[in-house]
Amino acid sequence: MLLPEAREPTSRYLLDRALQGLRKRARPWLDLGIDDRIAYLQEAARKTAETAPALVAEAVAAKGVDARYGGEDWISGPITQLRLIRFLIDTLRGIQRRGRVPIPRHRISTRPDGQVVVRVTPADLYDRVLYRGITADVWLDPGVDRRHVDESLGSFYTKPMPARPLVSLVLGAGNVASIGPLDVVHQLFVEGRVALLKFNPINDYISPHVERSFAGLIADGFFRTAFGGADVGEYLVRHPGVDVVHITGAAGTHDAIVFGTGAEGAARKARSEPLLDKPITSELGNVSPVIIVPGQWSERDLRFRAEDVATQMTQNAGFNCNAAKVLVLARGWPQRGVFLDELRRVLRSLPSRPAYYPGAEERYERFVTSHTNVEMLGERRPGVLPPTFLMGVDPEFEHLAFSEEAFCPIAAVTLLSAEGPAEFLERAVAFCNSDLEGTLNATIIIDPKTQDEVAMALDGALAALRYGSVAVNVWAAAGFVFGPNPWGAFPGHTLDDVGSGIGFVRNARLFDRPQKTVIRAPFRQFPKPAWYVTHRNAHRTLARVADLEAEPRLSKLPMLGLSTLRG
Repeated sequence: MLLPEAREPTSRYLLDRALQGLRKRARPWLDLGIDDRIAYLQEAARKTAETAPALVAEAVAAKGVDARYGGEDWISGPITQLRLIRFLIDTLRGIQRRGRVPIPRHRISTRPDGQVVVRVTPADLYDRVLYRGITADVWLDPGVDRRHVDESLGSFYTKPMPARPLVSLVLGAGNVASIGPLDVVHQLFVEGRVALLKFNPINDYISPHVERSFAGLIADGFFRTAFGGADVGEYLVRHPGVDVVHITGAAGTHDAIVFGTGAEGAARKARSEPLLDKPITSELGNVSPVIIVPGQWSERDLRFRAEDVATQMTQNAGFNCNAAKVLVLARGWPQRGVFLDELRRVLRSLPSRPAYYPGAEERYERFVTSHTNVEMLGERRPGVLPPTFLMGVDPEFEHLAFSEEAFCPIAAVTLLSAEGPAEFLERAVAFCNSDLEGTLNATIIIDPKTQDEVAMALDGALAALRYGSVAVNVWAAAGFVFGPNPWGAFPGHTLDDVGSGIGFVRNARLFDRPQKTVIRAPFRQFPKPAWYVTHRNAHRTLARVADLEAEPRLSKLPMLGLSTLRG
């Protein structure tokens, strides 16, 4: 067993006491001034930076890998946490000074159809250096008028206070260290609710680090933690002391909470008769597509983009809700075979690593036996799952790989027929929207010459893709990390058709009515991004990035740049 033993489940007596205490502190939290909120966030940032090296060390040990893999835990843990807190502090200071979210007017634009777009990344000089050429735009709900953008920003800080103070239950995820604590930050600082976080038993070893980072909030009674499995979660979601629930995990877990289990639960879902009588928000994963637009690529381009897709498949051993799960390619692309060969070469070159997440081997077996043409790009042995392709999955038929997230390092390869890249984009968007489960994130890879040739088709694809985060030439997981933008499913899901979830989290700029985030990056990037699994110095480079996010200083940039070049 790689993972440490789970913490002792919290007794019902202690759960009751925790919720009673939170109830008493819900009104004081809602009434708290911005200065005090900023002070809590500043403390959390400082302590997150202090505990980060120990957290990363424990994470790589728990996953059965060595310190060289620490880069992935730096970026998905402390870096993500520090960025969100940093920009949330900046937002609150802006509201304090001007009475509104501090977004310059020149960053707000309108698309030809009238939809309002707000640029949130780069957010400052450090973003321009760290993420050179990368932009992130939040597209607002089409009903938002540009003249009234401020009215759709700011949460309760710029609007009347919620009528009733609320207690939120957060059911944390087990794969990424920042998810649970940042879901709590969202509940506290965006929604204005006190919160209890139940850690997932898979990674509750992170709890001491979380409790240290948020010690001030815990000491003052605004944040509580709990431990245990499904029975503890079931007790909490039905508890009268919990007003709202947020879950990160699987759609099946969501449905069990909302409708119950077994045949009775399925019948309730069919009748749209939920058992849960309180609001629930969620982030539930995705069959994430990577749309690879045909073009003329150099050998360097092929190698660089193969490393990009390999990262999307295998970072964190593939146990990411935003991992690449379906590669969508043009059947007639002359370089398709060369690209796939280069991708195979990169995947075979990666060291094997343990499949630490419970149930991974059973899921892997279901997927590899669901298809006849399977390529394992490495050795399969007990406890180790190699990167694997399901080749030539027919887009015209239903397939397990299209309807269910594998949550292990498996990707389906599917081919679409089209006359040219513009038609390919149109068909790829239609396929992803109609045939793939989930609406969390999608990635498009397209070279600059082809972008210029099919600019209108690409813009139409970005508008038409029904995903909460859509990225061009960068893994759409960037939307999870950046911070100023919301992260969540495309709006419109319901309790009985929950898809990738309901609602958004992160959201340091306090967007009330976001639709999606669109991220763009250069096709060619130098130096190699430190988050690539092929970056040889990622663990040191991303530790420096975390240090910069904790305390931004220009003097730190030269050493950070040198570390990046060593990749």
